[in-house]
Amino acid sequence: MKIFAIIPAGGKGIRSGLKVPKQYLKFSGKELIVYTLEVFQKNKLIDEIIIPADPTYFDLLEKLKKKYKLTKIKSIIPGGKERQYSVYNALSFLKADKNDLIVVHDAVRPLLPSEILTKAINTAKTKGSAVVCIKAKDTLAKGRKIIDEYLNRNEVYYVQTPQIFRFEDLKKAIVIAYKKNFIGTDESVLAKRIGIKVNIVEGSPFNFKVTSKDDIEMFKKLII
Repeated sequence: MKIFAIIPAGGKGIRSGLKVPKQYLKFSGKELIVYTLEVFQKNKLIDEIIIPADPTYFDLLEKLKKKYKLTKIKSIIPGGKERQYSVYNALSFLKADKNDLIVVHDAVRPLLPSEILTKAINTAKTKGSAVVCIKAKDTLAKGRKIIDEYLNRNEVYYVQTPQIFRFEDLKKAIVIAYKKNFIGTDESVLAKRIGIKVNIVEGSPFNFKVTSKDDIEMFKKLII
């Protein structure tokens, strides 16, 4: 069984209000995506990394690969219009067996603890899937301008990445979503739609997604 990591990096960074996509911003002289890739480079269970990205940044990614000795990066390929199409492009490019594991992780979650990545992979090895989540701690309310109701936080999780599925299962989930013209927010949504059991692995608050300007400031403070 081989373990492939797909790191979609085609996002435009619109929500951050920046001209440069967040994954290519520099922090302490190093691009954000490098922090993410180094987690996978250093983890002994990861065999290969593939990055679907905007071709505009291919040259930069190649330079970063050499500069930081990211030897597990085997391919940098064009991303798709939507995240799931970027993942599908990567799946179509890979030479994988049906039971090989595919680990999908956001390029802008740079502080994934290696032990959580390892635990998620080992869970997927035995159970067929693993999705990293953190349990809700705050009081949760539903509504718009006023609170309509409160939710039971004991049954609510914040879904993160990595999300891990067997190659055959993930590819099938994306193909079916395409045929139904369905766009999911992540791989777990697509898998659950076709009846694949999604196993939860406890995540970490440090594994946050750098999406807004506040996230950028928090990341800066954490790596000082």
